Amino acid sequence: MSWDPVTTFNLVLSAAICAVGIVGWARVKNALALYIGLAFGLFALSHLATILGKAEALEALLILLHGVGYILIAIAIYKVAFPRKPEN
Repeated sequence: MSWDPVTTFNLVLSAAICAVGIVGWARVKNALALYIGLAFGLFALSHLATILGKAEALEALLILLHGVGYILIAIAIYKVAFPRKPEN
């Protein structure tokens, strides 16, 4: 197993975005920050598995994690692009 700087960089950034998203949600209770933070937390787990050399053994789980992460991002974008109209 050799060190991959790109995967390490992705892990650090994903973990940082996860932390900012969770802290942002805790401060302002905006679900969008939480969705994005959780999605990047899932991506960080995937990068960590790759760094630890477990990606091949966990391939199905990592596909699921990525899928859920992308769905969370899509939900956040949808909520921004199509906000609910207030009922009168």
